[in-house]
Amino acid sequence: MKEQKTTKVPPRERILAAAEELFYREGIRGVGVEAIAARAETTKMALYRHFESKDALVTEWLRLEAAREEGVLERLAAEHPGDPRAQLLGWAKYIAERLSGESDRGCPFLNSVAELPDRNHPGRQVIEAHKSAYTRRVGALCAQAGIPEPEAAASEFIFVIDGAQVCAQNMDKENAGERLLRIVRRLLEEAPRPAAPRR
Repeated sequence: MKEQKTTKVPPRERILAAAEELFYREGIRGVGVEAIAARAETTKMALYRHFESKDALVTEWLRLEAAREEGVLERLAAEHPGDPRAQLLGWAKYIAERLSGESDRGCPFLNSVAELPDRNHPGRQVIEAHKSAYTRRVGALCAQAGIPEPEAAASEFIFVIDGAQVCAQNMDKENAGERLLRIVRRLLEEAPRPAAPRR
């Protein structure tokens, strides 16, 4: 019987997976390249062959996190075509489900902003670009839903989402998701729906 050969994950992917786990769990400043290399079962020298610096690795990790969130929003758009309110509620449900996880440490972008005060840091620029795109998208969904003052409504929606992720880390984690959904549903229910076209 022939032994089955297992394909080993390439070093770059192992490094990124280790960085994602450690940066999210322990923070950017709390993790050195030695720990990432060890977790990835490689060497520090190999890490620097793929990423010229820790800052470059942080930036790529944040870029992948942004792409992951954008993928969720695209999935919701495909699942609820032409229904912006369902997409907004779907995003809130996604965040609420994540908050209930034992390993959840909140939003990786909110966490990282505190550790990257320099606005010129490439990782900080990834965060700001992602948040700008996210804000525009939520605003567009509010406008499509016929919600008055869509920009203000988007700000409220994002404020509640971000607030829930922060509060879940230091307050009532068990009920944070339920409270988030209750508030978002109320925001959507209180917002008047566009009048149906006359026949």
